[in-house]
Amino acid sequence: MSSVMGKNIKLSVFGESHGEAIGCVIDGFPSGVKLDFDKINMQMQRRAPGKDRTSTARKEGDEPHILSGVLKGVTTGAPISMIIENTNVHSGDYGNLSAVPRPGHSDYPAYVKYGGHNDIRGGGHFSGRLTAPLVFAGALARQVLEKKGIKIGAHISRIGNVCDESFDKCNIADELLECLAADSFATISTDKEMQMRAVIEDARLMGDSVGGEIECAAVGLPVGLCSNMFDTAESRLSSALFAIPAVKGVQFGAGFDFARMYGSEANDGYEIRNGKVSLISNNNGGILGGMTDGAPIVFSVAIKPTPSISVPQRSINLQTMENETLTVRGRHDPCIVPRAVSVVEAVTAFVLLDMIM
Repeated sequence: MSSVMGKNIKLSVFGESHGEAIGCVIDGFPSGVKLDFDKINMQMQRRAPGKDRTSTARKEGDEPHILSGVLKGVTTGAPISMIIENTNVHSGDYGNLSAVPRPGHSDYPAYVKYGGHNDIRGGGHFSGRLTAPLVFAGALARQVLEKKGIKIGAHISRIGNVCDESFDKCNIADELLECLAADSFATISTDKEMQMRAVIEDARLMGDSVGGEIECAAVGLPVGLCSNMFDTAESRLSSALFAIPAVKGVQFGAGFDFARMYGSEANDGYEIRNGKVSLISNNNGGILGGMTDGAPIVFSVAIKPTPSISVPQRSINLQTMENETLTVRGRHDPCIVPRAVSVVEAVTAFVLLDMIM
């Protein structure tokens, strides 16, 4: 398995959903950073399960226990290692999945690749539970970035057919990003939250799930980060974002809408504003030629519906090699999108700090 990312700062994630603990090791994090643990815990709780009916009923405290690399609240420069104990597991709910794979899940390819030895309980190392260490690492990275004037925030731009307002890609206020980055159900338009919650509740009552979209922005970045070809800002962000379970699409700026545009519509013009070079529009999402161009980085990710649903689905039995109908038991999210917002922000923060260093 490949569970390491980063170029200048390396993050290694370990553990399984129903194992003793999950955690991470961060190698190369700068020394002398005084950590705000209240901010770290706030981000952890935004992702944590069991808050309301939009998420799984599994309740986990998600309290990070730092083992090394921090002394008296300040980073030492040594590798930072952290664990989160798993305290609420119902492993028996997954007994039939070792033979009957869930449609839309990693069960079947993992069974083939690892000869059936992979931990199937709660999805094992393929579980969304492994995003908790990502949020921890991102919360640390965010504190370094904020000292450099770089702010990151994301919101739920769609649940099913209900859409939120979009960012003004050229003018994104720090205050808006700070507000979104502290919200457990982050939307720009407050009246959309109840409509989205209603869509999720309908899916839950049907024993089904629903997908959505998250739009993320980062402001305050210098011009010229990253490079062309195989070291672009888009490729480095996308590679990390696709590590988040359920992410099936990433687009920057206008994204696939470019296919319907003329060059005169798509190109972002320049002007001098307050004595500085500024872009008139931001269709390219803050990245040109693989490099940051000074405008806000803006991108969206598509999150597929949770594959673990109680609606009967067609599957197979890998032991008898016969067709079988699968009904998934256990506790699962009817919609992963609200909890994934903090994960998208965290991954973005970690990658941006890696770029800067």
